[in-house]
Amino acid sequence: MYNNILLPADGSPAVEVALPHAFGLAELYDATIHVLFVADTDRDSVSVIGGEVYDALEQEGIDVVDELVERIEARGLDGVGTVVRGSPPKAILGYIDEHGIDVVTMATHGRGGVERILLGSVTERVVRRSPVPVLTVRTDE
Repeated sequence: MYNNILLPADGSPAVEVALPHAFGLAELYDATIHVLFVADTDRDSVSVIGGEVYDALEQEGIDVVDELVERIEARGLDGVGTVVRGSPPKAILGYIDEHGIDVVTMATHGRGGVERILLGSVTERVVRRSPVPVLTVRTDE
């Protein structure tokens, strides 16, 4: 039923809540877990150090993805990690289409009221537009 599971990771502790659900699905269906970190282009994270352009957010993404893929593989599962630049909801939805994702497992931060309206929710936007099922796991901040 599920061959490819997408686990968006933003470097926050919220991924720890969604990860066991991705593990469970991957073990049940012998599926690959795709870890995706989106370096949000709306955030300024680029610096020049010693004449070299360095993107701190992109480097954080590489570290996050590498660590999660290691944990996935340590459980005997297949893991794939990717870091992309862009708008998180658009990048996640694009990845779903481009990589044959069957289900997305992601955390929701549980924001409500004005905070949700002002900050928006990547999870909410993905749920509304995803062509595949999205398993959302609520986390308390």
